[in-house]
Amino acid sequence: MANERTFLAWVRTSIAVIGIGVLASTLHFNNIQRVNEFADRIAVALSLFSLVIGLTILLYSTMNYFRVRKRINTQTYTSSRSLIYLITTIILLIFILLLTYLFVILI
Repeated sequence: MANERTFLAWVRTSIAVIGIGVLASTLHFNNIQRVNEFADRIAVALSLFSLVIGLTILLYSTMNYFRVRKRINTQTYTSSRSLIYLITTIILLIFILLLTYLFVILI
């Protein structure tokens, strides 16, 4: 059961990451006044990066679910640190893009 809850948590994480990109591009392009072309590119890059990363998280978490399920059934389970490091790095990159976008907008 814990494996299924963990999988569902990763699904929620992937939806949230995709949502960040959609929100950034929607707020940017629905703004009445245009800032500059660089801000447009950052908004599009943030949106595409978030979409790709969200889908990657979803696919990797699905594969990880079945891998952990097999290890639990064969009683050879060991925890994985690589997934945590990977997702943390990716989320930091998304926030750096978001901060860069906000910095460009405010200047």
